[in-house]
Amino acid sequence: MTPLTPQELDAIALSLKVAFWATLFSLPPGILAAHALARWQFPGRQLLNGLVHLPLILPPVVTGYLLLLTFGTRGPVGAFLQETFGLVFAFRWTGAALAAAIMAFPLMVRAIRLSIEAIDPKLEEAAGTLGASRPWVFATITLPMMLPGVIAGAILAFAKAMGEFGATITFVSNIPGQTQTLPSAIYALLQVPGGEAAALRLVLVSVVIAMAALLLSEWLSVRAARRVAGR
Repeated sequence: MTPLTPQELDAIALSLKVAFWATLFSLPPGILAAHALARWQFPGRQLLNGLVHLPLILPPVVTGYLLLLTFGTRGPVGAFLQETFGLVFAFRWTGAALAAAIMAFPLMVRAIRLSIEAIDPKLEEAAGTLGASRPWVFATITLPMMLPGVIAGAILAFAKAMGEFGATITFVSNIPGQTQTLPSAIYALLQVPGGEAAALRLVLVSVVIAMAALLLSEWLSVRAARRVAGR
């Protein structure tokens, strides 16, 4: 095994950057969507549930193409963001973060939703009868008790974002140093003669990062669960 090249290190660093921002910005809407699906009854609830899980069902290339149509420089949202805020997603690392966030969103929401559904609603109702407002009940009772699910969902989303390929390459292409993430770099290396050894190095890096994320998720979830239980 030879040392990683600067281009390979750039791909790893970009993947970590993309996964970090994808997880950070998807966490607040993920908590909101999970809480809405677990606790609220409203018209269109099943539609919201379907939209949340749609990236799991659609081919990733389709998701990437829809992102390109919507957030591209000529798309309705992309053109508005570029003209108003100077924010460009297409063929930029920001677009890779957006694609990764959308593809990882269902996993995050599902983990958080299961954690919320495990909380006894009577605890929240009891706090409400004592005069606590809904935001205060959520902040002091619901959020601390669902913390293990939030941690697990965030780390699983991070791991998923690290491995996202189909939607990313469709939306932002595979530009070395700009949009070439770890999966894109592996794909590019497999397309050239003699690139198998370098691809194998990056595959091993991907496995190590994914396993580390899963083990960290389990460890943090257990610690959070013990803290909630007061042990």
